[in-house]
Amino acid sequence: MKEKVKIAFQGEKGAYSHLACLEVFPNVEATACATFEEAFQLARDNSEYKIVIPIENSLAGRVADIHYLIPKYKLQIHAEHFQKVKHNLLGIKGSKMKDIKTVRSHAQALGQAQKFISDNKLISVISADTAGSAKFISENKDKSEGAIASELAAKIYNLEILKSNIEDESGNVTRFFIMGKDSKHPEFTDKKYITSCIFKLKSIPAALYKALGGFATNGVNLCKLESFSVKNTFDQVNFYIDIEGHIEDLSLQKSLEELGFHTEKLDILGVYEAHLFRSKKK
Repeated sequence: MKEKVKIAFQGEKGAYSHLACLEVFPNVEATACATFEEAFQLARDNSEYKIVIPIENSLAGRVADIHYLIPKYKLQIHAEHFQKVKHNLLGIKGSKMKDIKTVRSHAQALGQAQKFISDNKLISVISADTAGSAKFISENKDKSEGAIASELAAKIYNLEILKSNIEDESGNVTRFFIMGKDSKHPEFTDKKYITSCIFKLKSIPAALYKALGGFATNGVNLCKLESFSVKNTFDQVNFYIDIEGHIEDLSLQKSLEELGFHTEKLDILGVYEAHLFRSKKK
């Protein structure tokens, strides 16, 4: 029998992160962690574990704190995964849509289903996460309470799916990183790759312009560039970039050499195959 892959994620079982774990690793031993930091610590201290961590959502944007935890714990990105998020209204067994008066979920999930909530005159209750809300109503056993969560959460907590796909906008997708302590790069072939980095610029005029010039000169495409402040300061920022290409590609190497010349610090976070979702977007 094939040994199960040990994966940690943030949230209760049934969370969208748990769903992503199962899609990436069908034969998985999934460990739920209370916080993102707890998941990072587990993978740092135990090389047997990988973590599946959300990095950004197509509607809500960047996931808070992840950009600070990545350089802090120095885990490597092994792969990326794009997970479709489909919200469902869940209730206890025997409840009907007409019974539901309050709906509990994470603030983002409530916001993403605001039209449904308003149309049905439901009272929103903000909770720490979606799966935790499903667990709460399953334990409370009140027919008037509903939760917005995944189909997986309904299955785990033995709840009814009263209404499926209640999100205001279709196409809600979360990008996840699969990360681990060991550093490994896929073999350089004709496949599409992403190289991810975090860097801090030298404090000189036009540093960003000069740092990025190498990518233009060498014909290398950046698919993401964003800044985030260094904690406890207002005058320093780090930059996160996703680059199309493999670090063994000569053009990308030249671009990174140019970038390195204008930075105080440059960390390669990982080299990994581009997910098929990227091709579908084009």
